[in-house]
Amino acid sequence: MTTRIGELVERFGGQLIGSADVVVTSIAPLDMADEKNITFLSNPKFRNAAAKTKAAALILSPADDETIGQTFSGARIVTKNPYAYFARTSQFFEQKKKRPPQPGIHPTASVDPSAKIAPSATIGAHVSIDGDVVIGENVVIDAGCVIGRGAKIGANTHFYPRVVFLDGCEIGENGIIYPGAVIGSDGFGLANDGGAWIKIPQVGRVIIGNDVQIGANTTVDRGALVDTVIGDGVKLDNQIQIGHNCRIGDHTAMAGCVGVGGSSIIGKHCTLGGAVGVAGHLEIADNVHITAASNVSRSIREPGHYAGSYPLDKHEEWQKTASVVRNLDTLRDRVRELEKTIKEIKDKSL
Repeated sequence: MTTRIGELVERFGGQLIGSADVVVTSIAPLDMADEKNITFLSNPKFRNAAAKTKAAALILSPADDETIGQTFSGARIVTKNPYAYFARTSQFFEQKKKRPPQPGIHPTASVDPSAKIAPSATIGAHVSIDGDVVIGENVVIDAGCVIGRGAKIGANTHFYPRVVFLDGCEIGENGIIYPGAVIGSDGFGLANDGGAWIKIPQVGRVIIGNDVQIGANTTVDRGALVDTVIGDGVKLDNQIQIGHNCRIGDHTAMAGCVGVGGSSIIGKHCTLGGAVGVAGHLEIADNVHITAASNVSRSIREPGHYAGSYPLDKHEEWQKTASVVRNLDTLRDRVRELEKTIKEIKDKSL
């Protein structure tokens, strides 16, 4: 399980300072690393800890290397983004530790004869695969998963136990879906008729791109008439709800318990903190970053950082409060002008 530092540099790049033959077995935090570990420094606040670390090798930025490089006795990998380098290195060690899957179909799995499963795929115990399913090379479907009719799963994708991937849904290559996620359940489509709710059939699909990660117990609803679409590189944390007809742009990331209402469109390279709520039928531009627990009740047209939440109130009162808050800058300027005018009048009367 040992790895030469030189091998990491050959794989991931970076400037190596020191011996390429330094051997490590894993990656560890600065304060816990020993002579068998490689560690990393991505935040300048931890330079003191990096200077004291006992690690055999250190991943760090050029700026940090100028500061502490001379005091660290081990090998150093200098890179523009130490945190990303750490992530790739962690993946490398994790893959070395993993027991490789054994291709084939478990005898307890139920597989429709019309399903097309690549010989290199691994189908676990008690998996159910319906008709006309297509499963690509090196796919791993763990125990208890359900794959609906006509679903398509791209190469190297991994479904952890008890994933439900319903009829007609598609996911690209290198995807990860964690336990308990449900992809393609019916969207919340209902029409009110005299106080009674009438179900609207949900006939769209869920289409997921490449390199997508979907967390445990997250749900992505199928579209009503059009597809729900999750772009390439999207990362969804645990217990997220994506409503029907939503479109999530490439490389957007959402933390746990985010809820996105139906038919909302979220741009590329966005981040949504934990428990953000996005109302339905909104549009959020590319490169928008929303602070945890914020409530998004209107479309966001410009990139940037956004935050905000109000206590629950009657809707009409909430709208009044929101209007006042939105105009606070103008009100402040008017108050300052009034204060200035009052002072001038007082000074003249003295």
